[in-house]
Amino acid sequence: MSALWRTGFFLGVMRFSSPSGEECVQAIIGEPVVLPCIYDGALPLSALNFSAEWRRANDVVHRSVWGGGSQDKWTVSSRNSTRVSETAPQTGDFSLQLSMVVPADSNTYSLYLTFPGGNHSSPVCTVCLWTAASFSFPLLLREDAGEGDETRFLCHSRGGFPKPAVRWRINETVRPPEGSVRTDFALLPESQLYNITSLLVVNISQDVSVSCSIENPSMNETLTSISNGVQPSPVVGRATEALWVFSTALCVVVSAMVLAAIAYQIQQDRAHKDQNTEMGLRESFEDEPETWMVKEEVMDPLTETNL
Repeated sequence: MSALWRTGFFLGVMRFSSPSGEECVQAIIGEPVVLPCIYDGALPLSALNFSAEWRRANDVVHRSVWGGGSQDKWTVSSRNSTRVSETAPQTGDFSLQLSMVVPADSNTYSLYLTFPGGNHSSPVCTVCLWTAASFSFPLLLREDAGEGDETRFLCHSRGGFPKPAVRWRINETVRPPEGSVRTDFALLPESQLYNITSLLVVNISQDVSVSCSIENPSMNETLTSISNGVQPSPVVGRATEALWVFSTALCVVVSAMVLAAIAYQIQQDRAHKDQNTEMGLRESFEDEPETWMVKEEVMDPLTETNL
């Protein structure tokens, strides 16, 4: 078995038992899968001419013929490339390999061996195949209406298989009122996968949370989107409070700086004014002696004339 087939077998397949007791394999759509079958009969197949047929219901999916040391394969399926190991008669491993699984491959498969003379064996193996694919994470949109009007919620998911269950909840536990949900399943023609659109119309307040879940039991998956309304989260509330405190502190600091600048400017103006007054007085004082000297020079001649 090649590395590619081993990877598809171990990563893309989950084996379990169906209610009827037959072995079942679950495969991921678009990936390879192996339907296991081991022959443990008493006949030495390597020494016989015989054919092996894999059938899905009444249709032949794969047929291989062994004889003279060669193998002739004939494949009916046009969607998937099928293969059985060339060494199957020696190893007893008649597992059927499908290169790529599609949704229509879900069915029950059986292996029959035909020996010379047209004698058919009972089914050597019977394996049921279930196919599945994961849906995308649901996109939940909320359209708030005016006061007293109904609010619309739209939930959309795509690309999954089979049809899932869609579950709406209000405040995590309350089911929507009867008739308030409408869900549409669109089957994509090429891939045979489903797109889902679900609409909830309900009269609730803006602070109520609403969730939409896509449940796919075949993949053991539940994907949930939640609309928390318009209430701010605690993180946003704390950030707003911190911003308000920072703004207030910044205003106080700026105000203090402005007041300090004004006080400094007033002090400078006063100092400059005092300096100008002092210089004026000094200049006046320095001019007085020169005036007296002028007077003395004028009076001296008069005194000498009188004498």
